[in-house]
Amino acid sequence: MQQDDDIILLNLIRQGDVLAFRLLFEKYFTPLCRFMNMYVQDTNVVEELALDIFTQLWEVRSTFQIHLSLKAYLFQSAKNKCLNVLRQKKNTVSLEEVDLDIQETYEISLETEELSQLIQEAIMALPGKCRDIFHLSRTLNFTNKEIATQLNISIKTVEAQITKALKRIKEFIGDSYSYLW
Repeated sequence: MQQDDDIILLNLIRQGDVLAFRLLFEKYFTPLCRFMNMYVQDTNVVEELALDIFTQLWEVRSTFQIHLSLKAYLFQSAKNKCLNVLRQKKNTVSLEEVDLDIQETYEISLETEELSQLIQEAIMALPGKCRDIFHLSRTLNFTNKEIATQLNISIKTVEAQITKALKRIKEFIGDSYSYLW
């Protein structure tokens, strides 16, 4: 019976009957909104999507063809619109998120630059031999044995100088970057 009523309404709508369209709208608008609300939990968006479905139906009324039932068509259209909204949400990022990311990146960059500058100053403040050993170890990635061989000193001396350098750098940097240690 319901499907017969829908076919009668659809035939009247094809002829441009506004009253038949209004009856169809009143019959399905709320159920469509409830259905779409399961996918998209935003009442304003859901109502707008439902209105789009009915607007499109009215615009193509003279050539509109259904293969199942009008109800099935309306609910499949609703599902498709909801899935499109969900896809768009998944692929978009809010401007607030972008601004926060940019701000955090900028702050991290400044902090990294400041820390790098402090470390360079601390290294330059090291005594000559200690600075040379630290440079060979940390910048050129020499092993302790390679440093000892190159400078003709013991491995223990290399280890002691690197320990001394790290301790002085840590003192120079201070508590501001204590999370590094």
